[in-house]
Amino acid sequence: MEKLNYTTSGVCSRMIEIEVEDGVVKHVEFVGGCSGNTQGVARLVEGMAVEEAIKRLSGIRCGFKPTSCPDQLARALQSMQKAN
Repeated sequence: MEKLNYTTSGVCSRMIEIEVEDGVVKHVEFVGGCSGNTQGVARLVEGMAVEEAIKRLSGIRCGFKPTSCPDQLARALQSMQKAN
């Protein structure tokens, strides 16, 4: 099982804790941010293939910000892929 504590940038959440096993997202927890929204995103991607999560979440913006908590999760998952 791979684990990552990803420090976010440009969003309200401060960090995302991620666990991935065999290319599948097993657990996601946002530290900070809009609690209901981040819990919802986390639960939706658990059990999802990493590639699918990246595809669905990449590029989502929050208002006028160039990124969002879902986009930051996609970036975190991409960084895990590049590390392997």
